[in-house]
Amino acid sequence: MKHGKNYVDSKKLIDKSKQYEVKEALDLCIQTAKAKFDETIELHIRLGVDSRHADQQVRGAIVLPNGTGKDVKVLAICKGENEKLAQEAGADYVGAEDMTQKIQQENWMDFDVLITTPDCMGLVGRLGRILGPRGLMPNPKAGTVTPDIAKAIKEAKAGKIEYRLDKTNIIHCPIGKKSFGTEKLAENLETLMEAVVKAKPAAAKGQYIKSIAVTSTMGPGVKVISTKYGN
Repeated sequence: MKHGKNYVDSKKLIDKSKQYEVKEALDLCIQTAKAKFDETIELHIRLGVDSRHADQQVRGAIVLPNGTGKDVKVLAICKGENEKLAQEAGADYVGAEDMTQKIQQENWMDFDVLITTPDCMGLVGRLGRILGPRGLMPNPKAGTVTPDIAKAIKEAKAGKIEYRLDKTNIIHCPIGKKSFGTEKLAENLETLMEAVVKAKPAAAKGQYIKSIAVTSTMGPGVKVISTKYGN
């Protein structure tokens, strides 16, 4: 794979054999984010678990103290009084059968998060084949299936993110934008790391946090010292 001049120049600033302190790694990440747009800064955590086993899954959701810098579009599927509560909480789209039909018939996907109430999961469940592969299926563990729909919507708008293990045993999450600066990005990173460490499955054996890296949308990865987060 051939990289552009900016990427090649940026890579020269990073010692690939070194693991950096959090703030030093984020400084480098910001310095090497040379695109003309406000690049997203991402955190990648490789875990010592096996995602093929149900008892070693790592999944949850956390509200980042400084948000993600992204304007999150929320679809609320609910009925009755909850529709009014969802609208007042700031949901971009609110409905029930009409919204599920729109997704099924028009393949409509103009939203980032789908939040629903337990009584509407029968409706949402029909969308599993459409929403599942896109990572949009609501889940109680992520707080997107809840009786308190107003709270969930406000949290999503405030910068709540879901973290989950992929097939290669890595968690990939955005922790903000380049424009946030090192301090705010570090706060978000530490909050997410704390959540992932707390979510360690009882069945996990050996070293839990294998490696950590931060990267910008278009920039090279920077390794972070992982030993401070224990095993």
